[in-house]
Order: sequence, then C-alpha cells, then structure tokens
Amino acid sequence: MAETSSVQQATALVVSAFFDELARWGVREVVVSPGSRSTALAMCAYELGRCEPERMTVYVDIDERSASFFALGLAKASGRPVALVCTSGTALANYYPAVLEAETSRVPLVVLSGDRPPHLQGLGAPQTCDQVKAYSDHVRRFIQMPLAEDSPRAVSFARQAARELVLGALPGGCLPLEGDAVASRACSRMAGPVHANFPFDEPLKPDFSTPGVFSAGRSALDGAGGLVGAAGVVGPEVAAVSRLSAAVCDQVKALISGRRALVLAGEGTCESLEEAREVAAWAKAYGLPLLADPLSGLRSLGDEAVIDNYDNVLGRDDFPVPEVVIRFGRYPVSKRCVQKLAAARPIEIVVDAGETRDFNAMTDLFVTCSPIDFVRSLLTCDCDAQASAGFLSAWREANAAERARILSVEEDSQERATGNAADGAEVAGDAEPEFAAVAPRPEGAYVREILKATPAGSCLFSANSMAIRAIDTFYVKGDKPLAVLCNRGLNGIDGTVSTALGVAQHFEQTTFLTGDFTLQHDLGGLALQREIAQVAAERGKLAPSIVVVLLNNNGGGIFEMLPQASDEPYFARLFSAPQDVDFSHAAAAFNVPYRKVGTPSEFSQVYGEMLGTPGISLIEVTMPLSGLKARYRAYQ
Repeated sequence: MAETSSVQQATALVVSAFFDELARWGVREVVVSPGSRSTALAMCAYELGRCEPERMTVYVDIDERSASFFALGLAKASGRPVALVCTSGTALANYYPAVLEAETSRVPLVVLSGDRPPHLQGLGAPQTCDQVKAYSDHVRRFIQMPLAEDSPRAVSFARQAARELVLGALPGGCLPLEGDAVASRACSRMAGPVHANFPFDEPLKPDFSTPGVFSAGRSALDGAGGLVGAAGVVGPEVAAVSRLSAAVCDQVKALISGRRALVLAGEGTCESLEEAREVAAWAKAYGLPLLADPLSGLRSLGDEAVIDNYDNVLGRDDFPVPEVVIRFGRYPVSKRCVQKLAAARPIEIVVDAGETRDFNAMTDLFVTCSPIDFVRSLLTCDCDAQASAGFLSAWREANAAERARILSVEEDSQERATGNAADGAEVAGDAEPEFAAVAPRPEGAYVREILKATPAGSCLFSANSMAIRAIDTFYVKGDKPLAVLCNRGLNGIDGTVSTALGVAQHFEQTTFLTGDFTLQHDLGGLALQREIAQVAAERGKLAPSIVVVLLNNNGGGIFEMLPQASDEPYFARLFSAPQDVDFSHAAAAFNVPYRKVGTPSEFSQVYGEMLGTPGISLIEVTMPLSGLKARYRAYQ
C-alpha cells in the first residue's frame, strides 16, 4: 500500500507543478477529452481550476476532434496558448487535423497526451502505440516526459518542460495585450502547436493529500514569474516592441517612391482596432491603397484608404495596375486578386514575422517583422505621398463604384420578395403557403442582414468554402468594429463548428456563418451546448450567445464555381453530393433552439430575436443547390 501511495503522490506532485507553471506562463484554459491514462493530467488541471478559478478554466469535450478545434478557437481568439488533454492511442490521432491547422494558422496549442509506461510499449498492451513525436515536424517542440518521481529534480524538470512548451507555442516572450480584437491575435506571430507525451504507470489517480503540490518547486519570483516583454517588465500585459533600422526604412521607401504602390493586407495584418487605425493612417500618409481582406481587421474602419471591394475592382479590365505590392500576412481569400497581381508581376515586399508564405515565388524583399512594427517604423520617416496620390484616388473611385453594385443585393432581395408575394397571391388557390420562401435569394442578402444587425464588438466567424467568399464579397467597410475570423490555414471544414464555439468564449456575441457540408462534418460540436452553459454558470455568468446561420443548399455548391462543374452524372455524384439532412432533428438532439427561414426579411426578424440568447442557436436558410454561380455573378 505504501508503494501505491508513493506513486500517486509523485504523480500529483510532478503534474500539479507542471500545470501551475503553465498557468504562471499565461495558459488560462484547458480542454479535456476524458480518458483513463490521462487521469492525472485531467485531475490536476481540474484541481487547479477549482482552487484558483482565476488562473485556470477547464472545458470537457468527449470528442477528441471537436475538443482540439474548440481549443484552437479559444487560442485563436485570445492569442494565449491553450492546453489540450487526451488519453493514449487513437485519441491523440484525433487531434491531428487541429494540430495541422494550428501549425499553418500560427495558433498556440499545447497538446498533452497520456501514455502507457515504457515497459508496456511494443508488447500488444491495449490502447498502446508509439506516441513519441506523433506529430512529426508539425509541432514546434516535442517533449517526452519521464515517469513521475517524488524528487526536487523531477519537479524542476516538470516546471522547465512547461516553460519550454509555452515558449515553443508562443515565441518572442510576450503575451497579447488585453482589449478588443478585430482579428485573430495568433496568426501574425510565429506561434504554433507543441506536444508533451506523459507516460503514467498504475495506479493512475493522483493523491493530492501532500500540502503545497501546486507550489512545489516554484522559483524565487514565486507567483510573479512568466513571460517578459522587451522592456524587461514581468507580466502578460507587456508586448514586445520592434523597430526597423533606418537602412531598411530607406530601402523600402526607395522601392515605393515614384511608383504605383499598394498594400495587400491579408489575415494577420491587425490584431486590434488601434492597430487598424495606425495602418490606415500610415497608408494615407504614404498614399497607398489598402486592399483589405475580410480577415485583415481593416474593414472595421470606414477609412478612405481601405479598399474593401478589391476583388470586384480586379475583375475590371481597367483596374489600376500596381508597380509595387507590399503584402502583410497571408495571401487573401480572393483567388482573382492573387492571379491578377501575379500576372502584373510588380515588385513585391513581403512583411512577416518569419515566413514569406509566398506560393507564387514573387518575393523581392522580405522584411522580418510584424505588419504593425513595419508601419510604426515607417511612420517615423518622412515620405512623399504626391507620386502615389493619383493611384490611391483611382482605386478609391473604382472601389466606390463596385460598392454600389454590391449593395444592390439588398434592393434586389426586396424586389424579389415583393414580386414573389404578388405572384403567390395570384395563385393562392393552388400554391403552397411557403411558395415565397422557396424562390432563390442571393446569399449576399443574408450576409448583409447579418452585418447590419450584429452588434459592434462582436465576432463573425466564417466557415470556408462559399461562406468566406460571401463575406469577402458582401462585407463592405464601415465604422462598426467586428472580429472576423476563419480557419484559413488549410482551408478545411474539419472542426469548424467547434472552432467557432471556442472563439465565442471570448465574445459576448458570435455569429457563425456556415454551409451544410461544414455543419454536418462537425455536427457533434453542438454537444458543447451543455458544457458552455456549465462553465459559464461556474463563473457566475450567462453563457455567451452564439447564433449559427446555416445557408443550406443541400450539397457542395462551391463546386459549381470550380472547373469540376459539369452537367455529366459524375458531378452530382462526386462533387455536389446532396445529403438531405434534417438539421432540425440535429438541433433538437443537442437542445439547440432552431428556426427555419426562407426570405431575408424573415431572417432579419428571427436573427434579431436570437441575438443575445445565451448558448447556441441555429437558423437554417434554405437555398437551391443549382444556380449559385449566377446568383453571385450579378454582384461581382
């Protein structure tokens, strides 16, 4: 019995010190996927959260894939590393898609996997596989933890491992500033996933009876340790500061001086509204059009330098052709933009924290810093905006003309609604009561209703595929601050529902725009309805409001926009692939309030009613599968 107690106490001592150190270095949230071999990890995280709720919040999600994307969303919104806990075997493999997305989107995830002890490896023990470096080079750091020991050296190593993991997940030694975000706080820096594998021998349940298990082995700084900013001040509120040298500033100025130059502002450009204002001020000072991707954070400004309808402008034969492009962040959503600018082959200056992310192989000058540090450095330099003032004016005029065309979707929708109502009245004796609801309305009409009604400071999370393209087209700039987020790292549909729900934990109101394929692919994410409510209740708060807007065209509508489109039988069978899912039953299964609408005006009313409702709500909009390309063509 003494040996059993010793193992359990050693486990509690080492793992508790590990989680205490994670918290000291800025980790505030842990997502647990229940399992046996990870018992110590789950219980230590829970115990820390129970004793010190201000330091740690624990979420539980029984589905590992959903849990990993939920954690991804938490980290994407907060910019802080978020820990994931799972048991051994296939559980770890189910985290893989989220790890890949975190790697490409630069989201700080700390994966903690339970494992069998060394003497059970390779011998056919149940739920046992080789978990060492399971994610290969897709994580920024891997640590194979030793079996727990009751010794100062073991505790010290556990704390150092926690520190190394946080620094691997979030390099640079700083955490994000608190405040309102208008875009992802993770993607502009070289953040990413890390992994630690913990072997545990039985008995698995830790013994917390030893006093001070969480404080054992702390440094002399006691509770004040953690990430430190460039000024040397301790604490997560400090942001690193970087300035370009005078030589680099002169080089950039020489490249853009006297040339038609613009800024291609992709995801990762701005992390806050204040940064967006600084970028816009710099662009105006230099006379540069800011081609603003919907994920750049810049469309929260009505500034004249912000070119929000650039995809439409680039579809014109007379679009203003640049000689120089300064690219912030990843390439934009718009494929037409990427192709047209590549064909023009301007001088390209790429500004990024560590990678060009240039699949067009066009980088002429690579400036290694964040976009905001680039902007702040150049704002201190004298500039002559006269040479490019005419170029900015040309882009502004073209942008304004396209804005009018895009916003006509609202009038078109009203006219169709009126026409359908009249037609319905004429044939009322033969028509179904919902005749008006089945007539096709453009997807943009619903996007416009969302953008008009969603509260300032809220989040709009987009699925990939046609959802993000609809937002790119119909989200015109204004003075309403919104955080617009999407999993654009690998452009997949894995775990999108769960990611949106994770993001939503950092906002009072979130709207999630999705299609039916994406919702079906992560339908189990709706099971988080109960967990979100429970965690909020433990905090003494109401659950955040998450309205899921489903544009259901009953298939893969995006393929109609792609080269695979065809009238041949293979197209429907292999690509559009209708599913005939009754989402009302899915909503009922997870206790999610559900409404189905058929017109923009009806949607506007229901959406307004659901805004502010605690927890997850679902609005389904029925759309036809065919005719998608034609519905967009009028506004592009």
